[in-house]
Amino acid sequence: MCGRYRLSRRKQLVEEYFDVSSDCDDWSPRYNVAPTQPVPVIRQHPKEPRRDLSLMRWGLIPSWSKDASGSAKMINARSETASQLPAFREAIQLRRCLIPADGFYEWKRAGSARQPFCFEVEQGQLFAFAGLWDRWRNLDGQWVRSCSILTTTANAVTSPVHGRMPVILERCDYDLWLDPSMKEPAVTPAELDAWLGKQSGKPVHVATEGTDLMAELKRGLSFVRNEKPAQKRTDKKGKRR
Repeated sequence: MCGRYRLSRRKQLVEEYFDVSSDCDDWSPRYNVAPTQPVPVIRQHPKEPRRDLSLMRWGLIPSWSKDASGSAKMINARSETASQLPAFREAIQLRRCLIPADGFYEWKRAGSARQPFCFEVEQGQLFAFAGLWDRWRNLDGQWVRSCSILTTTANAVTSPVHGRMPVILERCDYDLWLDPSMKEPAVTPAELDAWLGKQSGKPVHVATEGTDLMAELKRGLSFVRNEKPAQKRTDKKGKRR
């Protein structure tokens, strides 16, 4: 699952990276984004060839819900079964989105303690979770837009910590994922790096924020990388060096 994540970049950097513009207010760097909080979400404009960025509540509220009480339990959707569940069935076909981030947290149990890990792509670069969104009208008649992060089976980097992980898209797959004409887009998860965290309860509490959170996680610990095989260089004639 993915119950906490990080977005330390400001609005301008997110807009530049994802080639998107918006009228929403700037946000402060976030190091501990938690369920039910407003988060930046990127969608494909339904009529124009451009992307839109807006803030949505993290924790999907299906359009047919009577209330928002179950939102906190809908922060994730299993990619293997989302198309079969009423809450996500229509969204995965028609309302897919990108959820920007530059890290996410998982915890590994060690006896009575929980050890936090922060996972990154290319040492802290921006990336996008594969997301779903929906809109729900509350009792006051106002539309509430909300989102969920798709999850999948953990890969070699995350599996020692947790059995599930969020679906992280390669940059080349963004347009494919957002294309409403694609009912079942095939995407390839991105490579991950992982910072090994110390035993600390800080990221668990929703009120914890700031750069000191990451400093404590990284202090005195080694960087665990998912190394790619080295590519052999070739000269202009195609011969290996």
